[in-house]
Amino acid sequence: MKDDKPWFAPKRFGYGAGLPIAWQGWALLAVYTLVMLSPAPVLEWDPAIGLGFAIVVWLLATLAVVFIAKHKTRGGWRWRHGEKD
Repeated sequence: MKDDKPWFAPKRFGYGAGLPIAWQGWALLAVYTLVMLSPAPVLEWDPAIGLGFAIVVWLLATLAVVFIAKHKTRGGWRWRHGEKD
């Protein structure tokens, strides 16, 4: 079952995705928020180990969200000057 429906609206000005327009987009942002907060206990337990772990988690999570948002934005990512799509 292939889902080609967009999850995000394009930004009206600039480059990238705007707010979610489907529940999947909101779920992605909720999971991303939880993943970004997940290294907090390790950071508090041992900052030396936790910082490296946190940076890896944050980088991978951000790359995944950017990749998904780029592919699930209505009309794709391109520079916009305020025109309606």
